[in-house]
Formats: sequence, C-alpha cells, structure tokens
Amino acid sequence: MVVLVTGANGQLGQSLQFIAPMYPNLNFVFCSSADLDISDLEKCQTVFSKIKPNYCINAAAYTAVDKAESEPEKAQLINVIGAKNLAVVCKEYETILIHISTDFVFDGNASKPYTENDIPNPTGVYGQTKLDGEKAIQSIFDNYYIIRTSWVYSRFGNNFMKTMLRLSSERDSISVVNDQIGTPTNAVDLAECLVKIVTSNFQLPTSNFGIYNFSNEGQCSWYDFAKEIFRINNISINLQSIPTTSFPTPAKRPKYSVLDKSKIKANFGFRINHWEKALAKLQQ
Repeated sequence: MVVLVTGANGQLGQSLQFIAPMYPNLNFVFCSSADLDISDLEKCQTVFSKIKPNYCINAAAYTAVDKAESEPEKAQLINVIGAKNLAVVCKEYETILIHISTDFVFDGNASKPYTENDIPNPTGVYGQTKLDGEKAIQSIFDNYYIIRTSWVYSRFGNNFMKTMLRLSSERDSISVVNDQIGTPTNAVDLAECLVKIVTSNFQLPTSNFGIYNFSNEGQCSWYDFAKEIFRINNISINLQSIPTTSFPTPAKRPKYSVLDKSKIKANFGFRINHWEKALAKLQQ
C-alpha cells in the first residue's frame, strides 16, 4: 500500500513521518513542496506516474491566516489550484485522496459544535480558499475524505504552543485572548487518525467517503490553552486574559469553532483523546 504525503515539511507532514515507522505495511512517500509543487499539474502527474499511490494525504496548504489577506493569489494557488490538481491526478490513477481542511470554513457564530452538515460561511481569504479547495475536489470525483480540523499544534513547525513557549523565555508577561473558543488538536493524533482511515478503508463501504471533522475532544479558549501549556511545562509567567478587541488581526478569527466528531467516531470507531491529555502526551 503506497501512501503519498504532500507538504512533508509542515507540522502534519512531520507528524506523519514521526509515526510512519509504526506502520511497516504501508509504504510512505513523503514529498515536500520542493519535491512536489501541487500547484503545478504537470509535476503532480509526473510524481503520480512514478509512484502510483493508493492514497494521497494532502498535508500541503497555505496556512498563514493573516498573510492570506494580503496574498490571496498565493493562498488560492496552493489551497484551491493545488487541491484541484491532486483531485485530477487522484482520479486518473484511482488514488483515494485524504485532504486536510479547517474550522475556518465556518464564521464562528454558532453556539454548539459544528457538524459536517452545517453550512460554511468563511470570513477571510484563508477560510474561503480552503472551502473553495473542498468544492474543487468534490466537483472532480467522489473518492475523497476531507478532514476539517482546528488549532493544530505539535513539536514540529510553527504553532501556538511553540510560540507560547518561546515568548515565555523572552517575556515576564503574556496576553492571550479569552473569547475565542475552539479545540486544540495534537498533530500526531491527527496523523494517527489519517493513517487509521487508510488502514481501515478497505473494510468500509464507499459510502464512507465524504467530509469529516477531527480535533481532540473538549473545548477551551486560547487563554485556557496557554495556561495549560505553561502549567504542564512548569513555567511561571504573568498570563493576562484579554478580549479579541484588544488584539486586532488582519483576518477575523471564528469566535466559536468547536467541531462535532460524532460522524468520524461512528464510521471509523475512533476513540479521541481530550485536548488536555493530548497536550500532556507531548511532555512524556
């Protein structure tokens, strides 16, 4: 079973590399953006013709949420054109596509966890391009899993946890917003979810294709998340709770983006870690 992973140098790509040795029956092929520029259809076809993957996990994305507001063409190139190109070659080579999307496809005005059936309404360029990427895939073929996730962090790449740890070594006081509610997702837990989809897929009906939500369980604010990061790392710091209005950003953040995981748990029998347990795992 050949599994092609795009975006190999990102935090999800590196998390997949971290767990790959635990799955000796899977032949992972990791491609960074230098190895495979998904915005170039010809390059996609060249790579696919060589390795003929059974699965493609698309972990490549433009994820600079604020920068996307001033670089919409770059975000479009990777998040929409790239997704479309992969869908085209996946259809040609009968490859199953597992594509990573985001809670940013929603506007954050909900008061209960979002299901896969809730209507997306992105408020910024990043969320819009991710939604357009989903639609591009859906318009081309049916053999896909689109996995929407949120607040991804890990030991790899750039993320909120690493930023908090870095800032704590540079400052005596840190202010973090307390009125945006979501769920942190350990990238290794997400990687394990994706590999479980691959390893269990041959036993499942094709009706299981479609959109799924995955994050860790529970919910918190960014302030709560930071507080727990410092607690488990035994860091003493003056952590201030502030409203979003005190920390303006070019892109609007969803005020509420908790994802309902009922569908993925029911269809794949997943047991999902609570976000606090998932965070604690990184310190072991």
